[in-house]
Amino acid sequence: MHARSGRTVRDLRRENRTAVLRRLYFDGPMSRLTLGPATGLSSGSVSNVVAELVAEGLVEEAGSVDSAGGRPRTLVRITPGSGFMIGVDIGETRIRIELFDLALTELARAERPLASSGPRTARYDVDLVVAHLREGIAEVLRIAEVPAELLLGVGVGVPGIVAGTPEDGAVVHGQTVGWDAVPLERLLRESVELPASVPYWIDNGAKTLGQAEMWFGAGRGARSAVVVLFGSGVGACVVTDPMGPGRALEWGHLTVRVRGRRCRCGSQGCLEAYAGAEALLERWREAGGRPPEGADEETALTAMLAAAYPADSATPPDATALAVLEETAEFLGAGFADLINLFQPERILVGGWAGLQLGTRFLETVTGYAREYALRYPASRTGIGLGTLGPEAVTVGAALLPLVDFFAQGGRRPETEPTPPSPAWKTALRDRVSS
Repeated sequence: MHARSGRTVRDLRRENRTAVLRRLYFDGPMSRLTLGPATGLSSGSVSNVVAELVAEGLVEEAGSVDSAGGRPRTLVRITPGSGFMIGVDIGETRIRIELFDLALTELARAERPLASSGPRTARYDVDLVVAHLREGIAEVLRIAEVPAELLLGVGVGVPGIVAGTPEDGAVVHGQTVGWDAVPLERLLRESVELPASVPYWIDNGAKTLGQAEMWFGAGRGARSAVVVLFGSGVGACVVTDPMGPGRALEWGHLTVRVRGRRCRCGSQGCLEAYAGAEALLERWREAGGRPPEGADEETALTAMLAAAYPADSATPPDATALAVLEETAEFLGAGFADLINLFQPERILVGGWAGLQLGTRFLETVTGYAREYALRYPASRTGIGLGTLGPEAVTVGAALLPLVDFFAQGGRRPETEPTPPSPAWKTALRDRVSS
């Protein structure tokens, strides 16, 4: 049966369920009476949808509020434990796997460190990464005692460009980590012991970081932004629609010096060859600095910052470390200026483990260089600041991928391949961000 608009009755029911779920998710708990105006649905439709969702366990009662001259109104909310998502960050120093409920409360976490020495491509050995994911996913489900059948999906943030193919699903092209068309989705389906109905959502880590910060972090309320992921290397996500997924930029491979330092991608003069944490520590070592022997990048960067900016005011700063950091601030400022001139964003937000460490020390200096190198008008309209979701933002953004699809399907678990989020869901998220 088709409605006049060409949509089927099933489509209309799904859209009504989506409207109720999204409003409860963003603004709940709410009464049935207030859900009507908030969703644009009739009181009868709201009652029918809520009754369905309560019967399915997806929505539950959550107390009551007084009403003017009548009986108290019962509040309803989404049941946090009615579904679960896994978010994965295949990072540069470790793989982080987190299990969330529908309220995005972290229930369990597993981490697998990646080797701090030896060739970069060795630490990203595909079989090793897949084994880490297989073990980590099983671990978080076991810790939280969550049946795999209740998973809405697994979202994975990866280094590199992600393309989809009919045969293998998501395929990762990660030149800097030695991944050449790695069929990661197929490998995970073959290796990880999850029901075949559980969907995988695999995307660039900078995009999942950007998605999390725009929806729930420092990007909320912005019409456009560039979210920078600053770790061992650097990347960025440009968002021109607040509720869109954003577009990953290989910003770290922008040329900042012709015939300059060799980058790990194989080219010369890339921003990442000067400003990524790996290159930063290498430049400190070349200049005579002494990073801690055998330390991983995070520990070594902490030591470099401590040397350049000693806590004890009586201790003189390490001149070598300070000089390298000041030069890095100028490179980053020039890179930010390029982002400002190209995209004229309302905000530039810095995230990633290295970005959060460095930002508290010299973001003001970077901002000064950015305004110096950028065109005055767009620079005057761009705010630069730190992300607020911390180093876990990539996993949060990854976990949002299956959650978005779940609500777009009206709160029904997909039996086939996942479909893109509907325009109605994007409208709901836009309302959330502007509130």
